[in-house]
Amino acid sequence: MNPSQLADEILAAAAAALTDLGRDPSVLPPATSVERPRQPGHGDYASALALQVAGRAGVLPRELAQGIAGRLAASPAIESAEVAGGGFVNIRLRAAAAASVAGVIVAQRETYGRGTGLAGQRVNLEFVSANPTGPIHIGGVRWAAVGDALARILRAQDAGVVTEYYFNDAGAQIDRFADSLLAAARHDASPAGGYEGEYISEIARAVAGKHPDALGRTPADARRVFRTEGVALMLQEIKASLEDFGVHFDVYFAEQDLHDRGELAAALARLRETGHAYEAEGATWIRTTDHGDDKDRVYVRSNGDFTYFAADCAYYLDKRSRGFGKLLIILGADHHGYTGRLRAIAACFGDDPDQTLEILIGQLVNLVRDGQPLRMSKRAGTIVTIDDMVGAIGVDAARYALARYSLDSTIDLDLDLWARRSNDNPVFYVQYAHARIASLLRHAAGSGFTRGEAYDGGLLTHDRENDLLKALADFPGVVASAAALRQPHRVPRYLEDLAGTYHRFHDACRVLPRGDEALGDLGRARLWLAEAAQIVLANGLGLLGVSAPDRL
Repeated sequence: MNPSQLADEILAAAAAALTDLGRDPSVLPPATSVERPRQPGHGDYASALALQVAGRAGVLPRELAQGIAGRLAASPAIESAEVAGGGFVNIRLRAAAAASVAGVIVAQRETYGRGTGLAGQRVNLEFVSANPTGPIHIGGVRWAAVGDALARILRAQDAGVVTEYYFNDAGAQIDRFADSLLAAARHDASPAGGYEGEYISEIARAVAGKHPDALGRTPADARRVFRTEGVALMLQEIKASLEDFGVHFDVYFAEQDLHDRGELAAALARLRETGHAYEAEGATWIRTTDHGDDKDRVYVRSNGDFTYFAADCAYYLDKRSRGFGKLLIILGADHHGYTGRLRAIAACFGDDPDQTLEILIGQLVNLVRDGQPLRMSKRAGTIVTIDDMVGAIGVDAARYALARYSLDSTIDLDLDLWARRSNDNPVFYVQYAHARIASLLRHAAGSGFTRGEAYDGGLLTHDRENDLLKALADFPGVVASAAALRQPHRVPRYLEDLAGTYHRFHDACRVLPRGDEALGDLGRARLWLAEAAQIVLANGLGLLGVSAPDRL
């Protein structure tokens, strides 16, 4: 029995207990969860369901807990169910039921760990969204690793996820980018506030090579050519870097499309209808302070130009028009002030931002080598890029390292550590556990040993076997909580604990016989257990977009 199955039994027991008490079981949630007791002596799992629903049901928590425990005690898979404290239920599984998880994992293979907790939800997940004015910097690399892992985890809970990259290819920043390219093509100094770095010269040479007559055109035409071609080349490079990093966006959305399709004007018309737009100082404003923003926002400047805020409004409306019930956006710490205005935008369009909008703010990443901060990229000039990091430690280590920490914490990554092939490197430690099991299974097959078709988990009674079985049973719950809480870092932390638990099992419990001995029933059961651990390690690494090598 795995935690999900036990949770279902607890719900059924609670429904029966409420009926016995003359109360309406409809107060129960559609799903519940179990957790590990802080002290192993209290049992295998604990449930707080009675505490959570007793008030709504009109009964005492302990009274409901006693009813749940009594029902659970009758289950053939449960050894004991006892009430603790004010309404907790501590549960101990029978050995065979606890051990059955290895057979379930081997049967389900790559689907083990998946659930349906987010079934029916349509989520638009936007992350990275760097402007096409330069390579992706280290902050964007973090959002790429975390965002892609979160998309995988949400999909593992049956959410319908579309990943989206929004690039601002309209406005003053793109004008400065075009002017910087023109200056580089003419071998002039970069304009004030312009972009610098070898990449600017590279793109300028590429545009000039494709359009050799561009510099001889009128200034407006020359700027248009370098703007259009330069943005296209920069975006092409950004896409290539992300693909090399294993991040594949479903949608690349251009701000210019909002302008070209008239969506900014259409969004303004909606805001006028709802009474949120007004005129002042020759400009058009949106009364966002009605919905918690710190100030009202300009939508159309006095010169008739739309603002970036206008594009944000139109983009929000565009996403919602595509049928997404939840807009999930990952932003850097420098965009912390955007939260209030984005929530106000949702409210101005008549939505409840608590339901339709979710914004995650990520903190900075500092790269360290030889105890010193990593110097800036020679090519980009002022930033460390995605290609710099991948070149230093590889895709697997980079993705794992960046997804390993809570998004709201600043992290210092020691590149020397993450490049090592040793157990103090967390990604190597987890991948080594997978490779170690693969080696064991290859050796077994080479010796003619197979686990057989029948799994007898009742033979697994060693403490290290039980530890591993419990750790494997926890995986679906870890994935579910990582999805619900938007915390991908829960998965790598779990994998490191699982790898350590497997290594201790491997060192304490001989799987294959010595010499000419036959493989007994216990050895076959342990092969099942080892294979189950390999599957979970691979599934967990897959959620992070990290490979699970059979050899290291």
